[in-house]
Amino acid sequence: MNDRLCEDRSRGRDHDVDAGPPGQEERAEQRDVQRPVGRAGARGEGSGDSGRRVQGAGGRFTAGNDLADFAPQASGKDQVENQAGRFIKNLGKATKPLIAAVQGNAVGVGTTMLLHCDLVFLAESAKLITPFVNLALVPEAAWSWLLPARIGHVRAYAMFALGEPLDAASALACGLANAVVPATELRSRARTAAEALTKRPPGALSHTKALMRNFEAIAAQIDREGAIFKERLQTAEAREAFTAFAERRPPNFSSAAG
Repeated sequence: MNDRLCEDRSRGRDHDVDAGPPGQEERAEQRDVQRPVGRAGARGEGSGDSGRRVQGAGGRFTAGNDLADFAPQASGKDQVENQAGRFIKNLGKATKPLIAAVQGNAVGVGTTMLLHCDLVFLAESAKLITPFVNLALVPEAAWSWLLPARIGHVRAYAMFALGEPLDAASALACGLANAVVPATELRSRARTAAEALTKRPPGALSHTKALMRNFEAIAAQIDREGAIFKERLQTAEAREAFTAFAERRPPNFSSAAG
């Protein structure tokens, strides 16, 4: 994600995480959002904390990972799990409610995180984009399992293999969102939902979410995807995809096998 995500002040017992416009601190984005999301999975039911709200502050929700962050892994020089990987694992483990308010483009993890959110509100301008195969990679955040289960194989495959964006109305029809609202009403709609959750018993909310999600299966799929993702980063196909992106030209995979 290129947009900077930062934890905002808490309101009552729910907490905001804002996606702001790119700036000097954009590299801190995943670090800053992963802290509150991680706490959403770590706190017990007696904490009085009813969840996290993730929302965009500019004209887009997220711009996707900076491809420069993948360069060390693509060259085989860095085998350490990056912030994006830790963030994805925290999403899969979160037990507190997560609410997303999405406007504009949600690219990569900005889209894949939505199936780990419990309430999702989209602005009319929202567009969900999964560019993994276009970059010679594979899906992340257990989306290769969660998305077909939610919207069916053929729609999920089109998003992955063809890179077809999903607009807000289509995402709502597929069951990926609770509502589509004008951009001017997006934050208030998400805030109203968050405030409603603060009036519910937090223990019951956490247990209900746990019953609805198979945390072990999600974690296993995240690990499986992550291993293949790292392997793909070091392939000739990935190098061609990244080079073509940097050179602003269509990739040519005819001579890049793997």
